[in-house]
Amino acid sequence: MKLVTINNTTSGSPGAMLASGDILHLAKAAKAGTLETWIPGSVREILESGADGLAVVKKLVKRVEAASPAELAQLREAGALTGADTRLLTPVPNPRLIVAAGLAFESHLAEMAGTPTPAKPTGFLKSVNSIVGSDVSISVPPDASGHIDYEGELAVVFGKTCHRVSAADAMSHVAGYMAANDVSARDWVKDVWEAKEAWPARLTWETNIMGKQFDTFTPMGPVLATADDIGDVTALEIITRLNGKEMQKAPISDLIFTLAETIAYFSKWYTFQPGDILLTGTPAGVGVGRKPPVFMKAGDVIEIEVKGIGTLTITLRA
Repeated sequence: MKLVTINNTTSGSPGAMLASGDILHLAKAAKAGTLETWIPGSVREILESGADGLAVVKKLVKRVEAASPAELAQLREAGALTGADTRLLTPVPNPRLIVAAGLAFESHLAEMAGTPTPAKPTGFLKSVNSIVGSDVSISVPPDASGHIDYEGELAVVFGKTCHRVSAADAMSHVAGYMAANDVSARDWVKDVWEAKEAWPARLTWETNIMGKQFDTFTPMGPVLATADDIGDVTALEIITRLNGKEMQKAPISDLIFTLAETIAYFSKWYTFQPGDILLTGTPAGVGVGRKPPVFMKAGDVIEIEVKGIGTLTITLRA
């Protein structure tokens, strides 16, 4: 099942993408006198309801996908079923927490001047104000416009409270997955590389992280694919295209640490709640790692495809 948030109000309305590509407004499609009328006002609230809530939504979606042409026509007339061009927000517009793993793919470390492999997962927080959905324009900050980079990633969305869990139990806390782009302004990173004297380690890390916090710098979507529909997540593949040219391509199985290990590690410090997000790192092919470097500019179109989930598309604007 692929959950979405329809862009029809300030905070949006929960929906689902059908196999046809059409968008189903869950509350409008709910059948009177059934559990379907329970549908809450956001995807996060659906996730907070746990497996029982997801089961209600999945049953509704299956009912509609099996509906007759006449029934589908009625849903369209009622505004419960709209076309694939329906405007969407990011699937979970209001997470409480975003943790982003870094140095996660060996291939990415190799392209970054042979950065050593970490002994444990590393990561940082991202501002929730940086979230946007697919098919939007993201802004280039006027004070950081020279070195805007892409980082195609898989986003993990939690479905239940996750704190101090074991690796063996970690994946049972995952509700689903999204395509994501950890957009990064690298304007200051060159100062680290060109420095004649050693930079303090803290300042080097902070310089990199702050360039990832601008508004619109964490696009995610367009759908949240539930874990039960994905199966083996390590078989998924990330592909990044810049203006149609393939820049990144790698399977999730290339992660240094498994998703279960990464979730368990970060859960020692963070309490993930339903709807919270873990970005899982990017593979080789980022712009700053290329020779010569390739950075994005206003008008560029960037696609992050995660096979089996969908394609996140954004455009840069000045």
